[in-house]
Amino acid sequence: MCRSAAAVLAVLTALLCAMQQCAAARRNQPLNYRPIIGVLAQENIPDDQYAHGVSYIAASYVKFLEGAGARVVPVRINRTEEEYAHIFNVINGLLLPGGDVNIQTSQYSRAAKIFYDLALKANDAGDYFPIWGTCQGFQQLSVLTANKNLLTITDTKAVALPLTLTPAAQSSRLFRSFPKDLLQSLAVENITGNFHKWSLSLQNYSRNAKLKRFYKVLSTNNDGKKEFISTMEAQRYPFYAVQWHPEKTPFEWVDKPGMTHSPTAIRVSFYTSSFFISEAMKNQHHFPSLVEEERALIYNFSPVFRGMNSIFIQNYYFD
Repeated sequence: MCRSAAAVLAVLTALLCAMQQCAAARRNQPLNYRPIIGVLAQENIPDDQYAHGVSYIAASYVKFLEGAGARVVPVRINRTEEEYAHIFNVINGLLLPGGDVNIQTSQYSRAAKIFYDLALKANDAGDYFPIWGTCQGFQQLSVLTANKNLLTITDTKAVALPLTLTPAAQSSRLFRSFPKDLLQSLAVENITGNFHKWSLSLQNYSRNAKLKRFYKVLSTNNDGKKEFISTMEAQRYPFYAVQWHPEKTPFEWVDKPGMTHSPTAIRVSFYTSSFFISEAMKNQHHFPSLVEEERALIYNFSPVFRGMNSIFIQNYYFD
């Protein structure tokens, strides 16, 4: 073997050993039983009569995480990259919620990209950091990975659907811990609420090499005209995305099609949030002091009741 080839082999061997050591060290780390999740805020909904400040977080996302054993830090928009980097280093995961802002030009999308890039770098270095995207968050992750908007319009504004699970679902990180009867219910019952007009079609996913390399499709759905992806997880990163709304089932009560409150649907919500929090428990980030931690938590804010006919029953608002 020539010296140059031997040198390359030595470097590759060293890198492989380092990656294996990082993985082994991560497996042996004790779990963090006090996880804190950042929830990204977004620009206020136009004409929201209850709004104050510039941004909001629907309280159902906070309850969704708290119900699985986590605490929440609101991640506000219009902050500097340095501020976001500091927040990243003290939280144990990030949730990108649903909503209705521009996923290429909004402050929500700007902050999401900063955290996405930080999470890629951290995970590559062996620092396990999970991201969860719901609805708009799903769409945002697809845009960040593909570096373009591949979404198409579907007839899915208010409908509950069963999931068409792919062969990859059974062995996926997300679904493999679900009881078999619950997976069966997901496949045959109308228990996943859809409230979106934009979707990532299976066709557009299949035509984009970046998305295909990055994400594994776990389920699809069909609006009668287009087949779209409803659940996916990253191949190499702890990134998860659902086009449906597990947080609405137990915590939102507007009376409209798509809102399901059956015992099975509530079990799905619980298993979904519990899975994400179990991923966050693998992260060891922490605040430098208890005082700073307490100041950052969402307990410092009060949710506003918006009425039973609102799509979000309660919102947190931020300057």
